Amino acid sequence: MSGIRELTLTSSPPGPSCEVHHNVPALVFAAGGYTGNFFHDFNDGIIPLFITIHSVFSENQEFVLVISKARDWWVRKYADLLQTFSKHPIINLDNDSSAHCFTSATIGLVSHGFMTINPKLLPNSQTLTHFRSFLDRAYGRHRGENHATTVNSLKRRPRLVLMSRSGGVGRVILNQIQVKRIAEKIGFDVTIFEPTANTPLWQAYAVINSSHAMVGVHGAALTHSLFLRPGSVFMQVVPLGNEWVAEYCFGNSGRAMGLEYMEYRIEVEESSLVDKYDKNSLMLKDPIAFQGKKWSNDIMSIYLKEQNVRLDLARFREYLKNAYKKAKKFVDKEG
Repeated sequence: MSGIRELTLTSSPPGPSCEVHHNVPALVFAAGGYTGNFFHDFNDGIIPLFITIHSVFSENQEFVLVISKARDWWVRKYADLLQTFSKHPIINLDNDSSAHCFTSATIGLVSHGFMTINPKLLPNSQTLTHFRSFLDRAYGRHRGENHATTVNSLKRRPRLVLMSRSGGVGRVILNQIQVKRIAEKIGFDVTIFEPTANTPLWQAYAVINSSHAMVGVHGAALTHSLFLRPGSVFMQVVPLGNEWVAEYCFGNSGRAMGLEYMEYRIEVEESSLVDKYDKNSLMLKDPIAFQGKKWSNDIMSIYLKEQNVRLDLARFREYLKNAYKKAKKFVDKEG
């Protein structure tokens, strides 16, 4: 919360005279906090923004987004989404000193929990599937800009996106090349995709929206599963100690979006932690008991940052075969 600007609401005395008049309401919120992490950009920002808009405003009602901590890179990265939410120019609270007057204002955003939309709490019963349609309106306009996607769409082999991680971030697939080869032998066309902070979201959307399956280790990049078409396959590789967070962050949302959600939970021997800790320790044999009720920074560092995975290729092959069957059905049905 230290990254969130605090606003003070007053009823008197009167403020300065209006310098800019708006004949529509304002929606005021912060783009601070954990913004910059792709998961939190959506979980803490974009999805709550979608929920709030559908909670407060009627369909086609106009409004102005008034944003605190709207850094230039953030506005550029999410420009397509922000412009789809509202056609009016954004007002940046941190560098606009004018006195703006609105017909009314809503302060703050509503969240329904981790990566979720509860239709019972919205007037028109919107769901994550409706949010997915919103993403398609925002990014679908760019379809003609990716010729490779158009060409690849003519193939009949299911296209699998293998989400990649590298460097010292943890949860890297150490035998990624072998995994790619196995997937190709099974029948997939495989694209290794490692998004960066500079990857345009319309390009990421084009790659993933045109695929039939996505596989990756639990991490922020799996937020791209929101770009998958309903009916496609989403397999989350779950490292040791990531079971509950994997379910909350991506398992529930995958099912809610109508994806063929699959989970591959690694065994102790597939974790790089066995090279550093006793494989008979509680930390590896029973991570849930070891963590207790506290997800501390120290525990998070062990299971998220220290841990890489080396998949059991024989075991993982069976999961890929199952994923291929599901993806092939999707190809035959949706193309």
